[in-house]
Amino acid sequence: MKILGIESSSLVASAAIVTDDILTAEYTVNFKKTHSQTLLPMIDEIVRMTETELETIDAIAVSGGPGSFTGLRIGSATAKGLGLALKKPLIHIPTVDAMAWNLWGARGLVCPIMDAKRNQVYTGIYRMENGLEAVKEQCAMDMGALAEELNGLGEPVIFLGDGVPVYKEIIEECVKVPVAFAPAHLNRQRAAAVAALGAIYFAEGKTETAAEHGPDYLRKSQAERERLGESL
Repeated sequence: MKILGIESSSLVASAAIVTDDILTAEYTVNFKKTHSQTLLPMIDEIVRMTETELETIDAIAVSGGPGSFTGLRIGSATAKGLGLALKKPLIHIPTVDAMAWNLWGARGLVCPIMDAKRNQVYTGIYRMENGLEAVKEQCAMDMGALAEELNGLGEPVIFLGDGVPVYKEIIEECVKVPVAFAPAHLNRQRAAAVAALGAIYFAEGKTETAAEHGPDYLRKSQAERERLGESL
């Protein structure tokens, strides 16, 4: 089984190939580059370096949101275009689930947080000792409310994601259970996690066509809120 993974939900741009439970290649950049300029060259590079024919992949796993509206649209368009051209199925991977998958086997709770601005985060709460068990499905919520919920669960928690540096002071002040922070190689989105989780979903038959695929934004964009006259 060969899965191409695409991740573009945040500042991170990442592409990976997982072949029969082995990470064959991964290209990840966490820098201020436009994903429309980076994703296809990344895919081209890992395909070239591994001498992979794209026609031989079984499916394309794509980080499906939440996250940056622009980033998700670029990732979705890239995956849809490849899926249509190659006649391959897509696997929609919830972004926060894939982030938690970075910490497979971790004890206690795993809590990815993506900065959603205005004191909100995209988050979820997981147990990872025996795979992916969602205590709280991915959602958008207030950081203070998340701290209260974690306190109520009463278990040690590992945080990861770009929300950590933004809300670290709140975490250290308001979260009363034991806290740890994932190290650099595991604390951001990675296409390897998207592809690895995608391989599991593919084996379970959880696929969709390129035409069916669309990102999960979880909330309206700023432009949509302004148009509707909603508070920012």
